[in-house]
Parts: sequence; structure tokens; C-alpha cells
Amino acid sequence: MKKRIHSMITGFRDGFQSFFGARALTPDFVPAFQAAVDAGLEHFEIGGGARFQTLYFYCNEDAFAMMDTLRSIAGPDANLQTLARGINVVGLDSQSRDIIDLHARLFGKHGVSTIRNFDALNDVNNLVYSGQRIAAAGLHHEVCVTMMGLPPGVDGAHTPEFYVGVLRKILDADIPYHSICFKDASGTSTPSTVYETIKAARKMLGDEPHIVFHSHESAGVSIAQYVSAVNAGADQVDCSLKPVSGGTAQPDILTLWNALRGTEFDLGIDVDKVREVEQIFTECMAEYFFPPEALSVEPTIAFSPMPGGALTANTQMMRDNGIMDRYPEVIRAMGEVVAKGGFGTSVTPVSQFYFQQAFNNVMFGPWERIADGYGKMVLGYFGHTPLPPDPDVVKRASEALKLEPTTRDPIDINDEDPAKGVEAAKAALAEEGLEQTEENIFIAATCREKGIQYLKGEARVNVRKKKPKAEEPGAQGAPAGAADAYRVVVDGVTHSVRLNGDTATVDGREYAIQVAPDTGAEAAPAAPAQAGSAGGATATAAATHRVTAPFPGLVLRIVSRVGTTVQKGGVILVLESMKMETEISSPVAGTVTQLPAGQGDQVKSGDLVAVVSES
Repeated sequence: MKKRIHSMITGFRDGFQSFFGARALTPDFVPAFQAAVDAGLEHFEIGGGARFQTLYFYCNEDAFAMMDTLRSIAGPDANLQTLARGINVVGLDSQSRDIIDLHARLFGKHGVSTIRNFDALNDVNNLVYSGQRIAAAGLHHEVCVTMMGLPPGVDGAHTPEFYVGVLRKILDADIPYHSICFKDASGTSTPSTVYETIKAARKMLGDEPHIVFHSHESAGVSIAQYVSAVNAGADQVDCSLKPVSGGTAQPDILTLWNALRGTEFDLGIDVDKVREVEQIFTECMAEYFFPPEALSVEPTIAFSPMPGGALTANTQMMRDNGIMDRYPEVIRAMGEVVAKGGFGTSVTPVSQFYFQQAFNNVMFGPWERIADGYGKMVLGYFGHTPLPPDPDVVKRASEALKLEPTTRDPIDINDEDPAKGVEAAKAALAEEGLEQTEENIFIAATCREKGIQYLKGEARVNVRKKKPKAEEPGAQGAPAGAADAYRVVVDGVTHSVRLNGDTATVDGREYAIQVAPDTGAEAAPAAPAQAGSAGGATATAAATHRVTAPFPGLVLRIVSRVGTTVQKGGVILVLESMKMETEISSPVAGTVTQLPAGQGDQVKSGDLVAVVSES
């Protein structure tokens, strides 16, 4: 009798994250999900992780509705699983207790059976409350130990002894759990490390607990890892489905099936039916743009442990911003960032912190600019790193962020933060006149401004396809019914013009307009431009100052509108680039007279984003 090895199908969550930065529209893949259910597959990863925020940020979709849809297709008995980041739940920021509790209750309400719960720092304290609330909500809690391989010549924490020590702390903390996962998001752990870790875990736990191993094919060793894991006593390994398998994602389930042929292990799948599912899935995703780096093994990942789920998200953002040529430099810079940051595992959100800091070190000079998340991590605001961070980096982070290092429990800090929690989310909803449902509260708390934009109907679709479907609302980057947006250059100055029905918004100022057919009559001469309107910068004797984007990015929010008086150094707007927010300030005291870029616009380095008339 062969031993049955279980496999969760990750294609509808991690596969999307690893190939498309999680940007996949639900209606596009529903036929493939239905086919997978019909083929007898019963365990699917369907949400959480980046597949929560991204639906609001880029897909103009509701993640809760997506979960409801997949549950209705899968039926009541399927095991539908999501991914949670400990006290960060499904965001990059850590949360307060009331939001952590709300996360578990809402995901259970919307059809989730199992939540895999990890902490990138392997700080077990961050798993205690989150694990308790998952179990209290009646869900299967799969607690995690996170793994990665270190570059040659770098030593710190990531050994079988370290991982077993983390498992021991989980058991000693009496965290309620139903299964245990060892998660290697970058696919860089050596097969021998995987074998020794799983073997020691099985010895510690006994025969009964369900042990899972999860990896990616990024570094080319995932099948060797999986075979090592099952030989050491793992009950389950995670696999994806073509076309979102291999490369930066999990190995294909058919690849693992082939690797286990002739052994004592069996996956218990109908291979012919799975092949049919993969054909349907491939057809479903045929219009999507597949980044070249997502499709292949990258040997250098072993020298810079960038997880598959973050790699393509970051390369796509660099591609969007026209700076993809700098990517090799950023990856090379990651090794130092990992070592000086205290050896947290390179998995979200820490992988993003590592990439952001490496990006800053390349673009602005080594350690000249501290990424907010990275700085808070080394200062202790996300918990304890496996080893102490570099003291000089800690000092720089403290000065840059104006924060003192802390050893306090992050969840206690979050509970005291008036900007976090249920009440803060309610206030944000109330300010915009939005309904205060539990779902909306959670969206506002975890997705912040972009979540509010979605709830207001202002989200844009930004899914990368080869050829957008003509019938798809917002396929060109804006949802159906959105205003037409233009950039108009007058005398060398770029103006933002948005037309929507009988109104036009020029540089942030709204005008009533009338549109009539051209009768050939001569138009009346235009009135001289007034200060603050389009062209106002040249109609006034006051000195004007152009404010340009220092780097490519997205206009996340506008702080100072046209006509607003600002002090020197006052914030005009906030740019988001590589998931980092940067305040763009006024170079002088004066009045904002132009805002050529509107909220949600993508700007390039050097683009005019504001004009300030000096007072």
C-alpha cells in the first residue's frame, strides 16, 4: 500500500501572485476552477496574502465576493484555504487585536475552511493571538515555520536546528493548531536542510500531526525539496497547475506526480482529468501577459532570496515605471540588506521590506534612504528579528523615521494607535459617507486609501493583458463610467484635464462646460487665464516653482489642492513607488496653482506634478 501524499492546489492564489503579482480577474479563471472541482480536486488555496489587497488595488473587485463565488462552485465539503501574515493578517502593516479577530470571523463567514498563518520573523509571539482567533472562529489553523536559504558565506538563523527551535516555541506557547507548515517562499532551502528539518519535526510531533512543506521553483530545486520532505515524513506538499506552475510558482502537480512514479508515494489524482483542467486553465489565461522572469528558473535567486510571489510583483512595477534595467543591481543588493536586517525570512511583508531597502540603496545610495517598513522592522515594530540587526542600520532607521527602537509587543502598540483598529476604520468610512459594514471596516483597515477609493467606486482596473477584451469594463485602465483623462501642454506646461459629462476638471479645479457641434462660427476670444486656472503660472507676476516627480510612481493622494496655501516643505502630494509612499513637498512658501497629475495617475521621473506661486 502506497502512502498518500496530499497536495493543495495553489494555482488560484499563489500561482496568480507568483506570475501576475496577484492581478487576475475572477471571471477569467472561474471556468478553470470549475473544471478542477469536476476533476475531483478538493483542496484549493483561493485567497489571502496579496490576493486580498490586490483585488481592491488593481482588479476593482471585492475579495469577499470572490471567496463566496469559489465556495459556491466548490461545494460545502471542499477545503478552501487562505494565507495570513500573523498580526499583519492580509496587509503589509500590522494590525490591532480587533482587526485580527475580524479577519478570522469574516473569512469564515465567506467560505474559508483553513487559514495558513505565518510570521516572517518567526517571532512566535506574533502567532499566538492570531492563531487563537482563527481557531475560535471554527477554522482549521495551519501554523507556519518560515524557511529560506542564505547566500554562500552568510550565516544566521536559517538551519534545521533553528527551525525546530521555532516549532518548539510554538508548542510551548500552546497555540491551538490543526496542522503545521514549513514554508519556503523563495525556494532556496537546500534539500538536505528540508529533509533534516521535517525529520526532526516528525520526531518531535509524533505520527499524528499533519505536516506540510511549501516551496517555489524559483531556484530550481523545488522537486528535490518535495521528494526530501515526503521521505522525511511530510504528509502534504503544495503544487500548482499549468499555466501558473513552475518558474516563480509551485511545481506543477503533474511534475511531482512524475517524480514520485515508482516510489512508495502516491498523489491520488486522476492524471488525465488534471491534464484537461490544465488545458482549460491555459485557455482561460491566454490573454494575460506572462513576465519572462516568471516562466523560468533563476539560478541567482540562491544568492538573493527573493520569493516568487514578490519577484514578479516587483519586476512588473519596475517595468511599469521604466526602470527594469536596474533590477539586477537591486537583486545583488539584497544579500547585504538581509544580513544587516536581522535575518527575517524573505516572505511577505519582510521580502517587500528587503526589496524596498535594496531598491533605495541602488537608486539613492547605500543606506541614504531607509524604507519605512524595513526601518520599522529593524527597530522592533514588527516583533523580534531572529538575530539582532546591524547597530548602524538601527541608528540610521531611528533617525530617518524619528522612532526609538522598541521591545514592546507590536500588537499592544497597535491597540494604542488611534490610526488603527475598528474605530479608526469606521471614522474613515464615515468621513466618506460609506456604509459601516464589517466587510467595509476590514477593507478600510487593511487597504487604507485604496480600499476607500474602491468603496467609493473610484478604483481602476490595472490588469496586464496582451489584448484587453473589448467588452471588459475598465480594460484600458479605468472602470466603466470613469471620466476621460487627458494631459494638455500649453506653453510648455502640462495640465491635467478630466472630462465627465457637463463638467471639466483642469488641474484639480472643476468647471461647468457645454459641448455643442462645431457650426463653423468663429469662437469668442478666450479670457485671460486667472491665477490658479490652467495657464495661471504664466498669467501672474509672482515667481512660480515647478515641482517634478523625483522618480516614477503613482499619485496615491493629493494633500494640497489648487488654491491651497503651503509652507516651504509642506506636503503637496504623496507618490507611491514599489509599495513605498514618498511625500512630495513644496520648495517654497506660496500657493499651489497647478496640479497636472491627478490622484491615481502614473507619473515618470521628471514629470511636472505641481506648480507653486511664491508668496
